[in-house]
Amino acid sequence: MHPNFTKCHIKFKLNGVCFNPIQLKDVAYSFIKEGKPFEKSIGNFLLDWFDNNDCISVKTSGSTGIQKIIILKKDAMINSSINTGNYFNLEPGNTALHCLSTHFIAGKMMLVRAMILGLELDIVEPAINPLENNTKHYDFCAMVPMQLQNSLAELHKIKAVIVGGASVSYALQEKLQDISCNVYETYGMTETITHIAVKKLNNFVDITLSTKERSYFKVLPNISISKDKRDCLVIDAPQLNTETIITNDIVKLHSKTEFEILGRFDNMINSGGIKLFPEQIEAKLQHKIKQRFFIASEKDETLGDKVILVLEGKSKELGSNVFQDLDTYETPKQIYAVSHFKKTSTGKIQRTETLKLLS
Repeated sequence: MHPNFTKCHIKFKLNGVCFNPIQLKDVAYSFIKEGKPFEKSIGNFLLDWFDNNDCISVKTSGSTGIQKIIILKKDAMINSSINTGNYFNLEPGNTALHCLSTHFIAGKMMLVRAMILGLELDIVEPAINPLENNTKHYDFCAMVPMQLQNSLAELHKIKAVIVGGASVSYALQEKLQDISCNVYETYGMTETITHIAVKKLNNFVDITLSTKERSYFKVLPNISISKDKRDCLVIDAPQLNTETIITNDIVKLHSKTEFEILGRFDNMINSGGIKLFPEQIEAKLQHKIKQRFFIASEKDETLGDKVILVLEGKSKELGSNVFQDLDTYETPKQIYAVSHFKKTSTGKIQRTETLKLLS
């Protein structure tokens, strides 16, 4: 029998205790009345999940634009949970750690996965190092890159971690190579009910794969991908969304199930007639600039748009060889410093908002 949102798997546990839907509503009321802020959001979601509606409203993170409310079908959220369970071989009774904000889809889906798949879920405050002072070991966890960065010494406590909300830097990927925990970067959005594709970041089984091939995302089952006229990714996932989802991510398709992200369409720079992707320039600079930074553009009489570098901090001083791997058009023509970047709750830089600080 296909799971439905009125029931919980018989093996589901929350903080070590078995609950049925009626009991979970009592837990929800208790969280809302007496809990910490992160518990209140969990309580509110549980009440929404077990109401009589077959849909639920979810707020987007705002990382690629203005925050908005999206209506998702609960059956689609269940389908997403089953896809994740199948892909990562999650079984009833497996343990999971919930350390994300339940205000957004990723945190909500950790609860849905646990209730539908029968996971034993522990909830902790969405702190910068959620594994600190926790002696338990887990089969599965979802984090944002900032949490992953600050949990490196504790990752041996988890078998598999999925990371989303922002891209994982090359510097952080390098630090994962000697860690036993299997780490996967995910690709997705609220409209796709979290991830529709994953990219393994360490412990590679196929050692013949090149570094380039390891950068490809692989789609989950029942997901079809294509490109539009802008070369942006188009996602067809009927089990998750009845509408075709058109993204602003410019991609290169390497097969029917693999794609490489080149950059955001809305970030693309046309400098002297040459199309440049800030994300690709940033990748070349990752190892040479220690502080947080990003590439953007500003108007130029000759080039149309010229590349600029925005650094987080007070100093604009850089080493003389920082740009030696960049082509002429890629090389920043101006460097700016901003004391603190504008960021989303997941740590993703809000480029447009940060650029406003320059004026």
